[in-house]
Amino acid sequence: MKLVIDACVLYPSVLREVVFGAAKAGLFTPLWSERILGEWTHAVARLGPVQAMQAKSEAAVLAAQFPKALVPADTVLEAQLYLPDPNDRHVFATAITAAAEGILTLNLKDFPTRSLAEYGVSPIGPDAYFYQIGQRSPEILRPVTDAVHAQAQRLLGEAIAPRALYKKARLPRMAKLFYGPQAAQ
Repeated sequence: MKLVIDACVLYPSVLREVVFGAAKAGLFTPLWSERILGEWTHAVARLGPVQAMQAKSEAAVLAAQFPKALVPADTVLEAQLYLPDPNDRHVFATAITAAAEGILTLNLKDFPTRSLAEYGVSPIGPDAYFYQIGQRSPEILRPVTDAVHAQAQRLLGEAIAPRALYKKARLPRMAKLFYGPQAAQ
């Protein structure tokens, strides 16, 4: 499945690590435009110069890891599209240009299903998507989430419950599936 990654999904670092860990594991093909990456790095730059440099470096690493992910802009197509937030038309245009099946976004209200369906594109929330993948392919996604959790603990220098980490990263259903009381540890 080909998914355009909206900038809002790139900004929270834990969520971004799950997204790209899943992509590296072959669970989907990530796509983006220069503008999407620019929105992400611009948002991070507001935190300070060190964070800005880190985001630019990470964007370069992602580009190297996924060399076919960059979709060229189509400003003519973009101008023809309608969405509630005109600033999101470029994301929609990227999905159409790349023949993507979906847009992975936290802003589902900005991508009405009816508007996208005409082009064979669906808005997809990360939690719902990873919950479904976790049910279908836990043997692939669970190692990704375990690795992201371990990395987060190393960076924090302290223990954090995986369910709490993923709830904060806006992945509560996925966290409950893998780390809830009924989950196989």
